[in-house]
Amino acid sequence: MLFSELARAFSEIEKTAGRLDMTDQLSSLFKKADEKQIDKTIYLCQGTLAPSHMGIDLGVGEKFAIEAIALSSGYERKKIERMYKEEGDLGLVAEKMAGNKRQMSLSGEKLTVAKVYDSLMKIAKSSGTGSQDVKIKLLADMLNSANATEAKYVVRLVLGKLRLGIGDPTILDSLSVMESGDKSLRVKIERAYNLCSDLGLVAKKFVANPKAIEKFEITPFSPIRPALAERLPTSEEIIEKIGKCAVEGKYDGLRMQVHKKGGRIEIFSRKLEVMTKMFPEIVQAVAGLGAKEIIFEGEALGYELKSGKYLSFQQTIQRKRKYGVEAMSKESPLRLFAFDLLFLEGKDYTTELYEKRRKELERVVKKGKNETVAVTEQIITEKPAELERFFQKCIAAGLEGVIAKDLGAPYVTGARKFAWIKLKRSYGALADTIDAVVCGYYLGKGARTEFDFGGLLVAVYNDELDRFETIARVGSGFSEEEMGDVEKLLSKIKLKEKPKGLQSKVKPDFWTELKYVVSVTADEITLSPMHTAGMVGETGYALRFPRMVAVREDKGPKEATTVNEIIELFEMQKRKR
Repeated sequence: MLFSELARAFSEIEKTAGRLDMTDQLSSLFKKADEKQIDKTIYLCQGTLAPSHMGIDLGVGEKFAIEAIALSSGYERKKIERMYKEEGDLGLVAEKMAGNKRQMSLSGEKLTVAKVYDSLMKIAKSSGTGSQDVKIKLLADMLNSANATEAKYVVRLVLGKLRLGIGDPTILDSLSVMESGDKSLRVKIERAYNLCSDLGLVAKKFVANPKAIEKFEITPFSPIRPALAERLPTSEEIIEKIGKCAVEGKYDGLRMQVHKKGGRIEIFSRKLEVMTKMFPEIVQAVAGLGAKEIIFEGEALGYELKSGKYLSFQQTIQRKRKYGVEAMSKESPLRLFAFDLLFLEGKDYTTELYEKRRKELERVVKKGKNETVAVTEQIITEKPAELERFFQKCIAAGLEGVIAKDLGAPYVTGARKFAWIKLKRSYGALADTIDAVVCGYYLGKGARTEFDFGGLLVAVYNDELDRFETIARVGSGFSEEEMGDVEKLLSKIKLKEKPKGLQSKVKPDFWTELKYVVSVTADEITLSPMHTAGMVGETGYALRFPRMVAVREDKGPKEATTVNEIIELFEMQKRKR
């Protein structure tokens, strides 16, 4: 497939607002790709080269891109920099310069999807002495062969700023429409995706044999998309919903998915990124478990050796830093509380009932005889009063609350179901905090003028429409140090226009890329004509007196609180009153 076809499709999608139209455009594009090209096409539509767990970072610095545009166009770097300041988008600069070159390339070779993908992969993997020059030359060579539209998207891809608003749900729908003309195959394709977290691989197998997708199997070191919990506000409602259940503490730590096969061990974050090197004590403990091949989930918490007290989430997450890992592992080691089994000795356990998964997990962990890895404390009950007592015990111990699990339910990959139900300590009228995506920020006024930061505009995720919708302007909960840190973070991802895939009626001083998630609490959820979250007619949902709690580095934008969750929390709020 020629890259010009992909670039034209990107250009049309960029102008498209409706998800149905976008789905049709993508399905038409996918039909043009054969078995050898479909995975590369999917990755480029995602604005990446591989799933996140493979750790291939496409992002190249703006300075490199400016050098490459100057080199391919024949203009001085200063001119490219001036144009970038005016446009705010190096992709648009590359588009303009491609049609206004001072020097013409001798190469008449047309770009293909495979050639662009392979060149981008070389750029991503290039390292060491001379790698900067190699990256600039590879990018300049692509720009020499590119037309204006191709140049725009080559540069956006290499910068990791595609900005098309294409989400995984839309791609899954498009693959189904490509094959059957409707969304009837979406569930089967999504099940395969949930078992490997690799849309390119799933698409490749699906194009080769659509029927084989039903037999997709778990493979160690391809992370499984995690199950998510629903909420209910009382112990009585939980027992009424699922009856006799297992109840365990909900820890405020780092959720981990641990894979082991033979001597190899990998740890994946909630965002399914590799973080094995950051937790040497857990790797060592897992090596001693009584299983040759296993995938299990747990929650890791840091603790102080002297006091034995567990650290907060913000303290624990510092272990994700690249430096000082060994020292921190000695000063503030981690304990991993295992809570579910997904795969053991070649067998898929996600289809097994929870009761069986738990028994096998306990057997394997106890056989390891290591204090660093333990199973979560748990009770089995069908009595609301007993559940409530255990909940209060967990709160007193400093935990977030409890998770109740249906004893007869399978592991629901990549979805939020009532197989798991969380009961957390209340935040005023709210039964939980809100995880929201930053989509813009405001300049400081009055006492905050010196910080260039006055608050955030945040949004929640509408997973049915595959878009983000605003829910609050957050102006409190920040210390002076945090205001400065947040402004520095967001100033690097400022946009001149509203990001694609966001519905908003309000306008901040600066728009930002949809990249960072923050945990927010509020007095209550209200109805509002200003915010678009769950908007019906002229009324949406908003947060009253919102306050920031923390930046959630462990979560990606699509893991933010959903609009349906906001509606559920609103209804719970009414019931509590």
